[in-house]
Amino acid sequence: MVALHRLAFVCLAPFGRKTAAALAAGMLVAMPAQGFETLEFRFQGDDTRLQTTLERASLLSAARAEGVADPFELFTIARAEYGQLIGIFYEAGFYAPQISVRIDGREAADISPLAPPEAIGTIEVTLLPGPAFTFGRTELGPLAAGTELPAEFTAGQPARSTTIRDATRAAVDGWRDQGHAKADAPSQQITARHPPGVLDVAIQIAPGPRLRFGQLRPNGQQRTRPDRIVAIAGLPTGEVFSPRDIQRAADRLRRTGTFASVALREAESANPDGTLDINASVVEAPLRRLGAGVEYDTEAGGKLSAFWLHRNLMGGAERFRIEGMVGGLAARRGNGLDYRLVLEFARPATFTPDTTLNLGTVVETERETDFIARRARFDLGLSHRYSDELTFGAGIGVLLERADFGPGFQQRGDFRLVLLPLSVEWDRRDSDRAPRDGFFLQSEVTPFLGLRGTDSGARLYADLRGYRAFQPEGGVVLAGRVQAGAILGARLDRTPRDMLFYSGGGGTVRGQPFRALGVTSGGVRSGGRGFLAASAEARIPTTETLGLAAFLDAGYVSEGAFSGAADWHAGAGLGLRYETPIGPLRVDLGMPVAGTTGRGLQLYFGLGQAF
Repeated sequence: MVALHRLAFVCLAPFGRKTAAALAAGMLVAMPAQGFETLEFRFQGDDTRLQTTLERASLLSAARAEGVADPFELFTIARAEYGQLIGIFYEAGFYAPQISVRIDGREAADISPLAPPEAIGTIEVTLLPGPAFTFGRTELGPLAAGTELPAEFTAGQPARSTTIRDATRAAVDGWRDQGHAKADAPSQQITARHPPGVLDVAIQIAPGPRLRFGQLRPNGQQRTRPDRIVAIAGLPTGEVFSPRDIQRAADRLRRTGTFASVALREAESANPDGTLDINASVVEAPLRRLGAGVEYDTEAGGKLSAFWLHRNLMGGAERFRIEGMVGGLAARRGNGLDYRLVLEFARPATFTPDTTLNLGTVVETERETDFIARRARFDLGLSHRYSDELTFGAGIGVLLERADFGPGFQQRGDFRLVLLPLSVEWDRRDSDRAPRDGFFLQSEVTPFLGLRGTDSGARLYADLRGYRAFQPEGGVVLAGRVQAGAILGARLDRTPRDMLFYSGGGGTVRGQPFRALGVTSGGVRSGGRGFLAASAEARIPTTETLGLAAFLDAGYVSEGAFSGAADWHAGAGLGLRYETPIGPLRVDLGMPVAGTTGRGLQLYFGLGQAF
């Protein structure tokens, strides 16, 4: 077997025109496997970009790279080369190219599929682009009000086939956006005049009738009830057809996590009453999922977590999740291990297609240097997705906490509260996994009513993150974060430890120990009622999978809501990022640079960006 070993690009003088359409050979002939020795790709002209595009699109070049050796297979590929390359010419605006594909001197299109060559030595591909065409007459219509065609679809502009396609799609979409679901382009006339190298285009658009949404008809489901699929999709039956509403319905189904695949397709024809049914084809994801996680912080120690998830608990796309955590493993600080058990239940399409009912229970033991707490929290809430970017939440909860704190843990707090959490989330990031542009804002206001041993008041918290890339792809990304919080109306010793604010650690100030910064009031150390933290990070890619990070974090905690005794600290360091299919693997090394809480080098290890 002789492998292909030479690819030559040379310029030729013009030769007689021989343009042919690609033909598919339909018979298989057994013959010896012997590769061809030479592929010569000849291009006449000075358009190097077009030459490169043709070379990359060439089926024969791909066959060479893949080491294809069978003569019959190469013969079939050579006959398909005409159609492949003429499409590239049309996309570039060349409508009179000359294409020749010769196998050992014979034009491939002239060789009968019934008598293919038994051996191939040399294949020559010779290309002459001919003149570049420009648009002459450009007629496209009728157009719906407000339709904007590509600026390139005008007389005198390069007559690329892609421009014609984009203009036609814009015209059809303009009618579809106004309810004409079956808009189409049934007639088109495209005439190439050469000379002078002008392309005339006349395309007729048929809007069809204005239709309304009919029924959503689910299929493919195995365990999910059809009525729940209809409710979750929220297709506005009876309203005027809109492609945007179809996309929203599909997105709602995907967000449940119950379905591995969702496809919404319009029925072939409208109903007699002017409605159009939509077929929802779904493929359900596996019912259950198991997962585990590992985190490590130099001061807080190791943390092991695991979860079990059911994606469709009662046949209505309800999600049920159980998560357990053990923390404080080999920690420098604290008084033992931390334990946490979380139960979560979510039911989509409650009251409205965009509203989710959430039930949650958390039972945990937390051991820190300044307190030991045992707590349970029960929450009932609703989250409403107002748009693709904006989500609101509201609910009611109960928090029970028993905490020992103060010198020698001699003081005890027995806290019982009713919570009324309100939240808003505004997400304009280009990606939630590895953002490069945009911002994210999360804000929470939680009024609370103290029932015993607890003051009433409100807890406020906001988290703002911003991202800016200096190149569209693969460049440096600057990321910034500001966090702020306050406790209003409640004294320190009559507020649950879980609601107070600390600074230090991977979530606030890297380079400082976990929860290293709090306040001391009346000889008792605790978290504060005022909190502010800021972070800046430069993310620098080095390869497709590896990247570096440099960061600077600072934190502030005050006894009152930004009043009374206060202190601040800061940390800085470097990190390494390794891209994986589920997010970047993160390793950060931080050192204290300001404040009195530092204890030397801090190591952070986790999955995902720091923020």
